Amino acid sequence: MSRAPLDLAPEERLIFALDVPGRVQALEWVERLGDSVRFYKIGMELLASGEYFQVLDDLAARGKRVFVDLKFFDIPATVAGVVRGLGRWPVSYCTIHGWHPAMMQAAAEANAGDMRLLAVTVLTSMDGHDLRSMGISGEPEAIVVDRALKAQAAGIDGVIASGLEAGPIRRATGAGFSIVCPGIRPGGPAGDDQKRSVGVARAFADGADAIVVGRPIRQAPDPRAAAAAIQSEILTSISSKSNT
Repeated sequence: MSRAPLDLAPEERLIFALDVPGRVQALEWVERLGDSVRFYKIGMELLASGEYFQVLDDLAARGKRVFVDLKFFDIPATVAGVVRGLGRWPVSYCTIHGWHPAMMQAAAEANAGDMRLLAVTVLTSMDGHDLRSMGISGEPEAIVVDRALKAQAAGIDGVIASGLEAGPIRRATGAGFSIVCPGIRPGGPAGDDQKRSVGVARAFADGADAIVVGRPIRQAPDPRAAAAAIQSEILTSISSKSNT
């Protein structure tokens, strides 16, 4: 059975994508952003440095939440083993691919701690054309909702999905199922590799629990100010939603 969503403070609903090649750069970003970011996603680029778990511990020691975004996908026994092992670390979110119900069920059964498992539905860099080229028929929204329902049935705690699908997912899964939206572009489409993106307000209005933002903060002239502006927009969004 899926766990309830994390009890996130408003300022923990912004997750910064710490896409860096090593520990030195990771800690520089943590210092640069200060108290404007309290939740960090660490992914595959950092894994190749050999310093992944050092950074994980560094973040936890600084009171930050950690999102392990390695998108596990393998036979059920292997994914169950890595989820079981990862449970020894202070991790709030962890991703697995949402393509294989038996694998998701094995991962859910192996997750004995407080970590929330999120199933990756369809990457935000992909659109309908990309899916069809892979032999997957149907529009992204239908595929995402179907995978979300299968993840929920398998006991997974939530999904990673574009904000474009947050509303349909929320309507299909109901309350109590986590939705985390990456590829957020506060200023609108940025002409990068994100094909299915939305702004901050829409993501939360449609049911997102948290958003992941990388380049709009990292490439800003003042990254801390950019993060603080997003935090302000999040607070306004969730306050408006609670008053409706």
